[in-house]
Amino acid sequence: MSKTQVDDIDRNIYDIKNKDDYEFKMKKGLNREIVEEISAKKNDPDWMREIRLKALETYEKLELPTWGPDLSELKMEEIATYVKPKSKLNSSWDDVPEDIKKTFDNLGIPEAEKKSLAGVGAQYDSEVVYHSIKEDLLKQGVIYTDMETAVREYPDLVREHFMKCVPINDHKFVALHAAVWSGGSFVYVPKGVKVDIPLQS
Repeated sequence: MSKTQVDDIDRNIYDIKNKDDYEFKMKKGLNREIVEEISAKKNDPDWMREIRLKALETYEKLELPTWGPDLSELKMEEIATYVKPKSKLNSSWDDVPEDIKKTFDNLGIPEAEKKSLAGVGAQYDSEVVYHSIKEDLLKQGVIYTDMETAVREYPDLVREHFMKCVPINDHKFVALHAAVWSGGSFVYVPKGVKVDIPLQS
């Protein structure tokens, strides 16, 4: 397997590792029991649980992609697909735990939000730990929230759009994503509304 060397990455920023201090860490591997446990931890409605399970079936049937890097040595039995940090979803950056905040501060996320963003979502391991949107966009009907909230509060919109842009059977790793997704952001901009500055997740 050939490897590509990338020389211009500042390893002092991107290779920082925090101590393993989690509220919950899923056992390693990928099977129906694990997908169902993720679904239960997320309090998924039945329709989302079914999407996850069908995606797992698709994942198990599909071969590894032949394009891109060689992933034949990937061992899902050595990977925990869900890790919940000791943090809840926050709408104020001040409420995010210090160790998590430091990780994002090192990446420049809070500064970027202050300067030019209409909203920010920040994910740490398997959970969104911070989400915010400018008030004027909310008043225009823009929805920008974490996926779990969207599944609960806007189920019809999520069902209509979830995994439609890139279908579950597109390739093995799309199916994997659909089976074990956690966190992420949901964006909905009503017809006729214009968002002039970026949202970032």
